[in-house]
Amino acid sequence: MDFGATQIQVSEEQLMLQDAAAGLCAELSSIDRVRALLESAEGYDENVWQSLVDMGWTGLAIPEEQGGAGLSVGEFVTIFEAMGKYLLTTPLMSTVLAAELLRRSSESAAHAPLSAIAAGSKATVAFLESEDWMDASLGARVENGRLIGRKEHVADAAAADLILVPATENGALVIVVVEGSSIGSEARCAHDVIDATRRAQALNLDLTVTDSQIIRGEGLALALDETRLIGALLVAAESTGAAVSCLNTTVDYLKTRKQFGKLIGSYQALKHPAVDILCAIDSSKSLVYQAAAEMSNDRLSRDARVACHMAKSKASETILFAGDRAVQFHGGMGFTYECDAQLYLRRALWVQQAFGDPVAHRKQLASLLLDA
Repeated sequence: MDFGATQIQVSEEQLMLQDAAAGLCAELSSIDRVRALLESAEGYDENVWQSLVDMGWTGLAIPEEQGGAGLSVGEFVTIFEAMGKYLLTTPLMSTVLAAELLRRSSESAAHAPLSAIAAGSKATVAFLESEDWMDASLGARVENGRLIGRKEHVADAAAADLILVPATENGALVIVVVEGSSIGSEARCAHDVIDATRRAQALNLDLTVTDSQIIRGEGLALALDETRLIGALLVAAESTGAAVSCLNTTVDYLKTRKQFGKLIGSYQALKHPAVDILCAIDSSKSLVYQAAAEMSNDRLSRDARVACHMAKSKASETILFAGDRAVQFHGGMGFTYECDAQLYLRRALWVQQAFGDPVAHRKQLASLLLDA
């Protein structure tokens, strides 16, 4: 077994991207700005989105023929780690995953929406038809020129210019590209998401669709499966960044709060868990960047799949541990809305289920490792 044989190397271009991502996210997403957006209907700032478009991030992994940079999707790990650290929320992850699904479909019908995304259109994929993130069954269907079905927890559906809807047509998987404006408000139901920086809707679909909106092909099932796994990796990268800020917030409090005349950070019962969080973050980051190194714009290799499962499983547990300790170490104040610790715990609880929980990923990991 040679998993992990791929050497993690960081190029000068990747270092530049890392610095640019960290600097931009720090500039655009102060904690006060994050809190202000919690109360907004959109959940993000349109000017911030345009800044990301201007940086070329929407088209980073889109082929040059469709207006993108043609880089590997693994390059997004650095960007989403920085976004997680500053809790910067935009429809970028949803848009990146939509672009990946289109690109991996390898169909000419995907070229036009890919070009639109590279130019700055927001997009999302309606993955779910139940509350189980690992349930890939489809009830949505194309029948007599109409798209019929219900999709649950569609991330950034309210903001999306394009919504990619996996459905069946005569028993075969198809991807229907729907303009967001074609879905009326009566067909939308906003979800209350425990991570208040997120926005999602349920969609009741009953739309007329043309043949040009339907992407067909034998490789769509694999493309959809790979896109979900890439989603798990990007969530892992984002949550690893968030865990770093969560730990920083906790340590800052431990260094200022006094009890019985001593800084509470001097007590071993608090110092040791903080070190455990730091070690867990390092492990998560190593697995995330290992997965990024295994990524390519071709079909995902076995090693890439193994790495994605490991990264998501570990990162989910890391941010949950960090968020839980942050709330506990802040005492009674940690349970209040005003305390920043609860922002990270809410993020952690959302991460547990997004694109599969740790148990689900370990089951798939076991199949890959033991059935090989």
